[in-house]
Amino acid sequence: MLDVRDISFSYSGKPAVSSVSFKLEAGKHLALLGESGSGKSTLLKLLYGIYDLDSGSISFDETSILGPKFNLIAGDDRFRYLAQDFGLMPFSTAAENVGSFLSNINITKKRDRIEELLDLVDMTDFAQVKPKNLSGGQQQRIALAKALASEPKLMLLDEPFSQIDSFRSKNLKRRLFHYFREKDIACIVATHEGDDALAFADEILILKDGQTLQKGIPKHIFQNPETIYVASLFGEAMQIPMRHFNAESRGEVIVYAHQLRISQSGLRAIVRSSYFHGDHYTIEASYTDGILWFRNSVPIMNGQGVFLSLMK
Repeated sequence: MLDVRDISFSYSGKPAVSSVSFKLEAGKHLALLGESGSGKSTLLKLLYGIYDLDSGSISFDETSILGPKFNLIAGDDRFRYLAQDFGLMPFSTAAENVGSFLSNINITKKRDRIEELLDLVDMTDFAQVKPKNLSGGQQQRIALAKALASEPKLMLLDEPFSQIDSFRSKNLKRRLFHYFREKDIACIVATHEGDDALAFADEILILKDGQTLQKGIPKHIFQNPETIYVASLFGEAMQIPMRHFNAESRGEVIVYAHQLRISQSGLRAIVRSSYFHGDHYTIEASYTDGILWFRNSVPIMNGQGVFLSLMK
C-alpha cells in the first residue's frame, strides 16, 4: 500500500505541492486531475523519489520513499515512472527499448515478454523501428510498454496518452487498464482529461495550485462538485443563482450543461450559437448574469429566447 502523509514541496520558496495526503491500495487506480500547473507532475516526481520533500512522508508497503539526499539513483524498483519526455533510447529499436529492463538469462522468455507488450500497445509491426523514426504517439506507446516490462507494483503515469490519436487512445486505455487490473498493478495517472478519470479511476484527487480541492470516488465527485473549478474539469459547467429557477431560493448552484432543459418557464436566456457534437447540440446562450450552455437535440436560431429548467 502507498501511504502519502501531509507532503509539501517548494521550488525556490514557491509552494508546488501543499499538505497532500492519500492512500492507495494494491491494484487500485488513482487519477490526479487538474489544469496545467496544478502540481500533478511535481507530485508524481515526489512519489518516485526524484525530489526531496520539504515535509511529510511517503511509504510503500511500510518502506519509506526518499529523495536524492538519501539515494544515489532516484526511484524504487517496485515502481515505474513514465514522464512526458518518454526516456527512450533513440538509436535502439522499439523492441530493444521495451526489453531494456529485462534479464538476458532466458532469451526466449524475454522475447515472448517483448512481443506480449508490443501487442498490448498495438506496436508489433514497429518492433524493429527506432524511436527517432516513430511519431510522438508511437513513441508514447513504446514508452508505456517499456514501463510495464518488469511488472511493477505501481505505475506513475504523467499524461500517458497526450500524443496518441483520439481514435486509437480510447481502445488503448481500455486495454491498458484492463491489463493493470488483471495483473493487480496499482496506478496513479496525472491527467487533465475528466472523462479518463471518470472511466478508469477508483478514486480521483483534484489538484489546484498544489493543493487538494476534493478527493473521492468518481461518481460522487462528478455529482457533487464542491467548486466550479472541479465541475469544469468534467465539461461545460456554470455557477447560476438559484433565483433564476425559483424566486424564493437564495445562493448559487453548480450546473452541468446536460442538466438544463428547455421548458415553459424558468431561467430566461437568449441563444447565441449552436455547436454540433454528433448525438446532440451544445447551445450557447446569454442571460442576465452571464453566459451558459445547455444541450438540445436540434440547433436553435441565434437570437431566439428560451426558458430553461434545472434537471437534477
